Amino acid sequence: MSVTKDDVAYIANLARLTLADDEIERYRNDMNRILAYMDQLNQVDTSAVEPLTHVYAPETVWRRDEAQPPLSHEDALKNAPDADSDYFRVPKVIE
Repeated sequence: MSVTKDDVAYIANLARLTLADDEIERYRNDMNRILAYMDQLNQVDTSAVEPLTHVYAPETVWRRDEAQPPLSHEDALKNAPDADSDYFRVPKVIE
């Protein structure tokens, strides 16, 4: 399978993107390289590989879920980029 300039323009239109001709060509090359790599991966024999049920190995050790004392008010505000005596200050986002 090969991606054409028309395919890239169609995908860009779906994403509401305006691309210049050089960008369309660059993305066409990138998409074709991605598809070629996927074809290469499809040739790998994975018949002896068991499917994963979890990305972490079963022997991964997790800490116990135990209640810890909360941070003090001063410690919580210590890393704030901007704070007054009691609160975090954040930029206003609603007019």
